[in-house]
Parts: sequence; structure tokens; C-alpha cells
Amino acid sequence: MRRMSRLNFSGRTRRAAGVAAGVAARFSAGVAAAYVAVLGAVSLQAQEIVDLPGEDRAVSAEIELVYRLGSAGATAEWEEFQSIPGIAFDGEGNLYLLDGTRTSADVRVVVVDVAGGFVREFGRAGDGPGEFRAATQLVVWEDGQVLVEDMMHAGYHVFSPAGEFERMVREGGGGLGFAMARRPNLRPERTGERTLVGRSRRTIQRVDMSSEEVEDRVLVEVWAPVEDDRPRSGHIEDLIGEEWGFEPDLLFDALPSGAVAFSDSSAWAIKLADESGAVSRILRRPIRPLAVTEEMEELERERRLEAQSNLTFRSFGSPGSAPPPEARELIDNFTSLQREAIENMRFFPEVPLIAAVRATWDGSLWIQRSTEPGSDEPGPIDVITPDGRYAGTLAPGSPELPDMPDAFGPDGLVAFIDADEFDVPVITVWRLPPAIR
Repeated sequence: MRRMSRLNFSGRTRRAAGVAAGVAARFSAGVAAAYVAVLGAVSLQAQEIVDLPGEDRAVSAEIELVYRLGSAGATAEWEEFQSIPGIAFDGEGNLYLLDGTRTSADVRVVVVDVAGGFVREFGRAGDGPGEFRAATQLVVWEDGQVLVEDMMHAGYHVFSPAGEFERMVREGGGGLGFAMARRPNLRPERTGERTLVGRSRRTIQRVDMSSEEVEDRVLVEVWAPVEDDRPRSGHIEDLIGEEWGFEPDLLFDALPSGAVAFSDSSAWAIKLADESGAVSRILRRPIRPLAVTEEMEELERERRLEAQSNLTFRSFGSPGSAPPPEARELIDNFTSLQREAIENMRFFPEVPLIAAVRATWDGSLWIQRSTEPGSDEPGPIDVITPDGRYAGTLAPGSPELPDMPDAFGPDGLVAFIDADEFDVPVITVWRLPPAIR
């Protein structure tokens, strides 16, 4: 069994939107560390700086298999999955799976109980209420209410905990539909409200889905390693700016308390913002980023060009339909400009240390560190307790812990999306021991 590639909309979307445009200084390891120190000493004087140990302490991931779903040999028809772009738990431990590609004719949401038994499925492809034209993301609140982002509906389908369609929440301003990718990696808040945490360029937003139209407000303005001062005329050329390799990504997750944990630099620094958006603590580990070499730059450029050439737009609207001529021309123009930007890309001098930031159901943080560019090996995962202490470092790569979990649930549940030898999705659900929840 092999690990399926994760959908990483955040970095690609931001680059495609041209956020990394303008002129920026190049930051050395010393400058990255100085940046964090300056934040703590000058502009963020009211914040608590917590220096965690620099030496790794191994912690065991003795986790228990709860159930397994899928594979080419699945006996039940409901268990024959195509592709899983979204997966999440509710507060009772039920697992929700968004099954099907954006263009699938039989896309759906499948719900299984805490033992892996089938509960229900709902949703389907189509143009009507509760029907998906291009389902791209799944969000589940603690009470089981479900939200499905639909790129081509330019909005979100909301379903009740029983799987009944309730309403659409629309994005304001219209647009071309695929601009929905500007809200990647939405995280549900567990505060009893119909709110989520998302991102837009270099800001973290609180997104309200309680009415007929999306309402959002900036929660945190984060550090921008590259200034974005391009004009916003609406022309396709304005969407493509300079490409930067190894730009520090904005990584975040919502904590059970309503706070947000995020990383926005190349250093090992996790900032904690409270419900008002004020950053109250910065957790740091004194680990140096890996210096970027010319070989890394060339490999990164080749990787980006290959990924760009593999992008396809097989459907626009109803499943199986071809893009209209004006949309095809727009896509071709965008693709050409994007390729040119990659060929002329510039690079930061360090590989950002942090690759992923996730919060468990109990409020611990799992911080995955990056590995050398081009490596297929998953990076080590640092576990931080809810009160901000370093609990130890996990070494992924085993069948029990292949990588960072794709979903965290209550009572220590975690879910992974894998694939069998026929590339058919396999979902495994495990239970974490209390020490690393």
C-alpha cells in the first residue's frame, strides 16, 4: 500500500494568483532568526516567547487500528471509492468522505460510524440545489452539519447532520467560479457558530457561513516575505506575478478554544492568535533551515514546470462537457503566462522548516518539519501539548503512521488516505494514545 499524494491547494493557488510578486530581500538563516527575535522584542512586546528544546526527543506512536475502508477488493458497493479530496470527523467520531473528482458523474459524501459501518451517503453531480458541479472541499462541524465547497457553483452547499440539503451560501462578486480556490484549507471552528478559519493571500480570516452570502473579516495580518503591490485591474496578466521558489507558506489550523496557530516564516516559529486575532504567544525551536543550493533550485523549477504541464481542465460546467471557447482561451493564456513565470522564477535562500501545522481534537499541535527538496520521505512531526510544552517528535513512515494524518477526530481518532496497488483509495482510521493527542 502506498501513500496517496495530498491535494495541496494552498501553495499552488497562492502562486497561481500571483501573490508572490514584487521585489524582496533574500533572508539568511541568521536573518530569519533575527526576524523572530525582533518581533518578540519590538513590535510584539506583549507577547510571550516560549523557547522549546532544540534537541529532538523521540516519542512512540503506539496507535491502534480501528477500521479500514476501501480498496479494489471492497465487497460493499458503497465502499468503492474513486478519489477522496475531502475527509473529516464530527464530534461523535463519525467519518465523512467526499468521494469523486471534480468532474465525476457520481460524486457524493459518504458517512461511516465509529466502527466503520455505513451510515448514509448524500449529494450527487448536477446543477440543482445540493448537486455538485465541481466539489473541491469538505468541512464538517462538530454537530455533523456539512459544508461542500463547489468551485463551479461559486458557493457552498450546506447539509444538515442528517444529510438533507438546507441551503447555498454564495460568494459575492460573481466571477469565473474557479476563483473559489482562494479559500483553501478551510478549518471549522468548534465554538458553536457556523464559522470557519481560512486564508486570503497573507491574511487569516474568520469566515461566516450562517447566512445566504459568505461574510469574512481579517483575523490576523501575517508576515509577507514578498510585497504584493501589483495593480488589480482584473486582467489575466494581473494574476501572474513573479514566481518564488521556497517561499515561506502560510500554514494554520483552528484550535478547540477558538484560537488559531500559524506559521508564516522559514524558521521553526508557531504563533498563537486568540479569538480576537491578537498574537499572544510564539513557540520557537532553535533549528536551522536548510540552505538552498543551485541543484535544489533547478530541481524545483523542473518540478513546477512538470506540475504545470500536467494540469488539465477536462470539464467546465456539467460533467463531461468541454470548456466554452472563451474559457479555453483564458485558460491557455493563463497557462502560458504561468509557465513563463516559472521559467524565470527566483528563490529564497532557505527551505522553510515547517511543512504542515495541524491541531488535534484535544488541542495539541502536530508540527511537521520539511525534508530535503525532492525527497519522498515524510518529515518528522513535533508534538506540542495544549499548554505549549514540547512532548516529543514522531517519526512517520510506518504503516501505523505513514505521514501527517489527513483528519483528526475526537477520542484520539485519526484518518489516513492511502492507495492500494491499483491506485484505489484505502482509508484507515487509528486511535492515538493520550500522550500525543
